[in-house]
Amino acid sequence: MEGSQKSNIGLKVGLGILLVLFLGTAFYASKLYSDGKETEKELISEKEQVMNDLSNMAKQYDEAIAASEVKDQELIEARERIQGLMDSLKVSQNSVNSLWRYKKKFLALQEEMDELLAENDRLKVENEYLATSLDSTQVQLAERTVFTDSLLVQNTELANVVEDAAALQTVGLKGMGVIERRSGRQIPTERARRSDKIKVCFTVAKNTLTEAGDKELYVQVIDPKNNVLGANNQVQFEDQVLNYSLISRFNYENRNLNICEYISQPEDSDFEKGRYQVNVFNDKELISTSEFTLK
Repeated sequence: MEGSQKSNIGLKVGLGILLVLFLGTAFYASKLYSDGKETEKELISEKEQVMNDLSNMAKQYDEAIAASEVKDQELIEARERIQGLMDSLKVSQNSVNSLWRYKKKFLALQEEMDELLAENDRLKVENEYLATSLDSTQVQLAERTVFTDSLLVQNTELANVVEDAAALQTVGLKGMGVIERRSGRQIPTERARRSDKIKVCFTVAKNTLTEAGDKELYVQVIDPKNNVLGANNQVQFEDQVLNYSLISRFNYENRNLNICEYISQPEDSDFEKGRYQVNVFNDKELISTSEFTLK
């Protein structure tokens, strides 16, 4: 009887121990399950945070690439690495080891981005400075071009002024009929029938700007019937043709020079009565004109 009681007591103690172990195991399992859920929740939260950080990095790269006039290949390649990491993270397991590897890659990419964006900002500042310098240089070049063009215009105008100032000029142009004696003596006359020749006299004015040497002027005498007397030859000046009576050739020494030229009477006829016009040309330029009348 006594032995049976001891056996019952031992059984009860064993069952009590088993119950305690069972309850402890159940509590521990419950605690592990709860801790696992909490850990998974934290891992998911951290994974989402890493994904957001990567997304923000991608946006920064997109802005830097869009702002760059010349596409930077290093920025583009770094942006592609971030996209690859994001794609990989989406399908990764929610484990501590996996998340830690992605965090390490994220930190490395963060450091790379800081360096690349700092370099990109430095290049932007340099490009802006170069653009400003280029604009300033272009403005200066444009101003210099305008100034040079102005000088060319002034020089051209000055050259034209000097050229015009250096041209030969005549003064005191006169035309008249003359009677020529056998002795060579000449007597002025206003009678057309008595005139043996037409005498044209003028003074080549002193001009220190004109180069000394042999010169020539064209003399044109037009009778009352609008005929050119004398040789009536032609000379071409670009688009202008000049009919002249004679060429007056002389040696010019930069001082006043008196010149007289003669046009003989037309063959087998007298000079016409009426108004005569006398013109002197320096090349194609009319430099002197006068009139006289034979009765």
